[in-house]
Amino acid sequence: MNQNLYAQFEQRFPHDDGAPAMVLPGGRLYTYGQLKSESARYARLLTSLGAQPGDRIAVQVEKSASAVFLYLGALRAGCVFVPMNPAYQSGELAHLLGDARPHVFVVRPQAAAQGRVLAAAAGVPHVLELGDDGEGEIAQAAARQVPRSAIAQRSADDLAAILYTSGTTGRPKGAMLTHRNLGVGVSTLHRFWAFEPGDVLLHILPIYHFHGLFVALHCALWNGSAMRFEPRFDAARAVALL
Repeated sequence: MNQNLYAQFEQRFPHDDGAPAMVLPGGRLYTYGQLKSESARYARLLTSLGAQPGDRIAVQVEKSASAVFLYLGALRAGCVFVPMNPAYQSGELAHLLGDARPHVFVVRPQAAAQGRVLAAAAGVPHVLELGDDGEGEIAQAAARQVPRSAIAQRSADDLAAILYTSGTTGRPKGAMLTHRNLGVGVSTLHRFWAFEPGDVLLHILPIYHFHGLFVALHCALWNGSAMRFEPRFDAARAVALL
């Protein structure tokens, strides 16, 4: 049985591919069918760049639907996702890139020049851009791909992600998270928080840290829920949406 976390998610997606997955500000809607097809395009793109199962994909971008597709695409391809705080500066990035040794580094266009310099110093072969609006070089490249239907075979103990600590007591350290770690975490929270069919999640957290990515997003996907997918926290808007 494939223990790839993405495979576990997809088994729990709604049978109706037209079911809503993400509703963005302004009303733009992505369905679960689109979530599957778009993540498959990103998986194909990563493999076309030579990424193999176990290779790291480092990402320092703002929250967007495309960033979610990229994350799920990395899982589908069997790669190890490495999210990075968009506020990190060159010194922090140099340490993380040198430590993680990613095969691909995805950055915002405004940070691309610095990112390429740091990536070259760390021996990272590919640097691609993704804008805050979810558009850009990598989104365009993914759109040209034929979706990769296969989901990479992964064992429960294979790495799914590396999340770096804040570095308050020393240099940031990479916490290695396996497909089992993340699968057990989401299934436990799903049960204890009593998710039910038809629940809707207000996703108003960033997705470079644990709760926004591995708790909120994961629980919604595990439940097959729709998400109101907000780019950032705003108290008044949160109350209005609730």
